[in-house]
Parts: sequence; C-alpha cells; structure tokens
Amino acid sequence: MFNRPAFEIGLWNAWIFMLPHVATFPIFFRLAKGKESPDIQRAGLSKAMMSFCCLSKIIYFPAVVYSVFLPLKLKTVWFYTGLPIALIGLAVYAIFLVNWADTPPGKPVTRGLYRYTRHPMYISTSLLLLGVTVASTSWVFLLITVITTVGEVVFAGHEEQGCCKHYGDAYREYMDRTSRWFGIPK
Repeated sequence: MFNRPAFEIGLWNAWIFMLPHVATFPIFFRLAKGKESPDIQRAGLSKAMMSFCCLSKIIYFPAVVYSVFLPLKLKTVWFYTGLPIALIGLAVYAIFLVNWADTPPGKPVTRGLYRYTRHPMYISTSLLLLGVTVASTSWVFLLITVITTVGEVVFAGHEEQGCCKHYGDAYREYMDRTSRWFGIPK
C-alpha cells in the first residue's frame, strides 16, 4: 500500500490540497490580530509533551514543502478515497474560518460548526492530512498525520483550560453542551 517516498515536481501532486489551506493562513492571522485570545495554560504539560505539541504544529510546514514533490495516485482507489476526505477537510476549515470571524471579540466561538465540536480547526487539519495520505499512499504523510493529530488531541485539553479561565462560566456551559470531537459523545 505505502510506497517509498517519491520526489517529483508535478501539477498533480499533493500541493493541490495543501495550497488552499496554507493560502488562508494570512486571513486567519489577520482575523486573530483583531481578537483577544485566551492565555493557554501550558503549566500542566511536561516539557516533553509541550515539545511534542510544538513539533506537531511545526511539522505542518515541512509537510507543505514535501507536498510539492509528492505525486497523487491518480485513477486509483486510493486517490478516489482520499479526494473526498481532503475536500471535506478543506470545507470544514473554510466554515471554521467564517464561524470564527463572525464571532464578536471577547466572546467564545459557539456558533456554526462549533455547535457540534469544540475543535473544528483541528478536525479539518487532520482530515486534510489524512486525505492527502490516502490519495498519495505516502508513509511520510501518514507519519505527519499521526504526529499532528496526536499533538492536537493533547493540546486541545490545555487550550480548553485556557478558555475556561478566559471566558469563565460561558465557556464551561458551552463545554457541557458540546462534545470535544464531532461524533464522539461527551
């Protein structure tokens, strides 16, 4: 199933999926600049876990570079399976951006996709990376997907602690009615 890493620059490489995601980063950072953000309490993480969480975020950028050289397995079951997964990941990310931008400053984001999951951004990134992994049958991308997803799962709890301190009871009530991950009951 998984082949040795291929390095070929081409039009039909994994960058097709990664570029739209990366292209929205300036929009996200511009939106974030106008909003206050909760102080994420990292005190509960060991140095090793904090390093792992940071690695899980930093590894995304080498993944984008690698995607330029990673051919998709066109006209295979792998491509046709990975394509909808990656597209769903991109769609969820776009909806997340709109929901996040539409929330007034000083309020927790609780509308749109946030009614169903407290972490649609993390879910969208994991879906995108999983879709690229399947569509390219790359063990390197599988490793990146696993590291990123585990890092997001670990970091999500600590992010929520920071939101509880920042938003208080409003965020606690939101946590009581919304599951952390879509489809997984509280």
